[in-house]
Amino acid sequence: MRSGLVPVRCGRQEGLYPQRPDLGRLPRRKLRRVSARVVIETERLRLRQHRVDDLDACAILGRDPVAVESIYKAPLSREDVWHRLQRFAGHWALLGYGLFVVEEKATGKVIGEVGLADFKRGLGEDFDGPPEFAWVMSSEVHGQGYASEAAKAALGWIEAQMAPPRVVCIIDPENTASLRVAEKLGFRAYGSAEYKGKTVTKLERLA
Repeated sequence: MRSGLVPVRCGRQEGLYPQRPDLGRLPRRKLRRVSARVVIETERLRLRQHRVDDLDACAILGRDPVAVESIYKAPLSREDVWHRLQRFAGHWALLGYGLFVVEEKATGKVIGEVGLADFKRGLGEDFDGPPEFAWVMSSEVHGQGYASEAAKAALGWIEAQMAPPRVVCIIDPENTASLRVAEKLGFRAYGSAEYKGKTVTKLERLA
């Protein structure tokens, strides 16, 4: 299960989504910075911040064509994954929040990533203002409820620590599994956009 992490341009299909004149006008509450290392545990999973020694495991995830097909045009190179890992570490250092690595407790294996980001996508106030929620899970664990379990835990921590009034995400409309996860988490579609010839759905979750 995964959420697209791709820049898009705004575009609305007339009549498909309800008009939302309030979009982008919710109060921009400053998120509280988190300085300590964060570890979240669920029954089956452990969520933590990225480490340098995660490169090999994240490279395997980045090469998983099923996991990344709706996020990137092609599997990621080791160099791409290294830059991505540094970007996520930079989120925590500069913003006080970011994505978590998702570990399977039973095996200690890295099986995904989940969390908040600020990707500066240039989508306008309705999308770029709030923090963006994203997730990606290894195809080896699809269908086991791990995406929902990890995302629910991450959102619970985010709400307790930062209480953002609004969180957004984008998902490929053909990625029905991720759309189901998003719906379970309380996200609702409010528009669509085009990116590199592909339509993506914009979703929001209000506090």
